Amino acid sequence: MLRVITSDHSLYCAKLRILLRHKGLAFEEMPPPGGGGSPEYMSIVPSGNIPALLDGDLVLTDSEAIAEYLEEKHPDRPMLPNTMIGRALSRERSRFSDTRLEPALRLTFPHVAPATRDPKAITEAHAMITKRLNALAVMLERSQLPRDQLWMGDCGTIVTLEWIALFEGPVIPVLDWPKAVIAYRAQMLAHPAVADEMTAYRPEMLRYMHEKGAL
Repeated sequence: MLRVITSDHSLYCAKLRILLRHKGLAFEEMPPPGGGGSPEYMSIVPSGNIPALLDGDLVLTDSEAIAEYLEEKHPDRPMLPNTMIGRALSRERSRFSDTRLEPALRLTFPHVAPATRDPKAITEAHAMITKRLNALAVMLERSQLPRDQLWMGDCGTIVTLEWIALFEGPVIPVLDWPKAVIAYRAQMLAHPAVADEMTAYRPEMLRYMHEKGAL
């Protein structure tokens, strides 16, 4: 059985679990031995990154690298299209989520707790999130990827959108969601693997918000 080192609130861990669920792969979760960043954990995972995959003697980190590895090893339920252009579009969505959309969301994390919230920083984060949502809308409108299939590039995108939706109101001002993103979010949440993960993960998201005093 695959072993996956995860942490409770990690967006990237939820992203990986969606892929594992969709592929029907059995996996066991475990916290980082000694805690994240500890010498004990870094003796196993030198980078200290979470999540990490343990598959026999293989130790692999970075959610995207793990996803690509599992796609090659377990191709029966493909999460990359069977065309060159389709695969490129899925990978583009993954990179956009990891390098544009999620970093815009991350701007808000130091300010989730009302006691440490900087209104100027929140205004700037709101503007950046809006910019990225509008860019995502254009990408979705141009994309040739069918929505009835869950692609690798969708896994991180939908989790990030769920965090943005949770922060809207309690942390950041109300957003003007593009229609294409609203439709995409509804379509992604209808996929069983996404629905199952969000059922398990949303309580952790809410717990984080309560611990920060944001709810």
